[in-house]
Amino acid sequence: MTFSPEFKARLKDAAGFIFDMDGTIALGDAKSGGHRALPHAIEVLETLKAAGTPFVVFTNGTAKPPAAYANSLRNAGFPVEDSQMLTPSSSAAVWLGKVGMGKVRVLGNPGCAAPLIDAGLEVVGPSQEADGVEAVYTGWFREFDFNALEAACHSLWNGAKLVTASNVPFFATENGRAIGASFPINAMLTAMTGKRPRILGKPSRVAFETAMSIMGLPRSAAKNVVVVGDDPALEMRMANAVGAHSVGLATGIMGGDAALPEKDRPSALLKDLRPLLEAL
Repeated sequence: MTFSPEFKARLKDAAGFIFDMDGTIALGDAKSGGHRALPHAIEVLETLKAAGTPFVVFTNGTAKPPAAYANSLRNAGFPVEDSQMLTPSSSAAVWLGKVGMGKVRVLGNPGCAAPLIDAGLEVVGPSQEADGVEAVYTGWFREFDFNALEAACHSLWNGAKLVTASNVPFFATENGRAIGASFPINAMLTAMTGKRPRILGKPSRVAFETAMSIMGLPRSAAKNVVVVGDDPALEMRMANAVGAHSVGLATGIMGGDAALPEKDRPSALLKDLRPLLEAL
């Protein structure tokens, strides 16, 4: 697809860009344990950097701390600083602190918990005995077991709020789609407690506003921000909810012929990033 002249102008004059990682600019590389850049992705980010246009990379994965993802992208050739890399734990830490929830049980690995600890929150382990837990936060946690389920249920029964990094079942990898960890964990906790998770990663407004803050942009600039991603239920839904522009990539979860509801429909759908690079 090619962009209309009007949309090209919006891209050129955009206040900032929010990029998804897996399936949009890169794919996990099983051989190296890092990432492999998708076509034209490095050039797009280099072009934005040269122009001084702010951008962030916001993955919905929480397996690693943001700095580890940034380092993996740099190793693949991307011009991404640690401060430009976000995960749902980044926006979760902001929201939990803002609402005054300081004691959080994290059903996730150390990479999932790291941004919360860095923000000064008191983090309780998955199956650790603890009173006064104010929130149960679910993320990447393939080690989830019955002890963690029981401990989390007790915290929720005692008044804790259920919050999550993500509640979509799949994400894109080099070998096709893979199952997200928090989705089945959330299903079990909801079945046991009746509490539904509040999403703090994409496609939440919390995630979008955290990205805006990192880029140094005011809320009023939302309509001039471009969100680029491969998952209609995440990036496209987030952009449409706040009135931002969206560019969908048929390189990951979203197919090129997908019939999508309006809330998940991109402003433009591309097979690869070449048209975006040319527009910039």
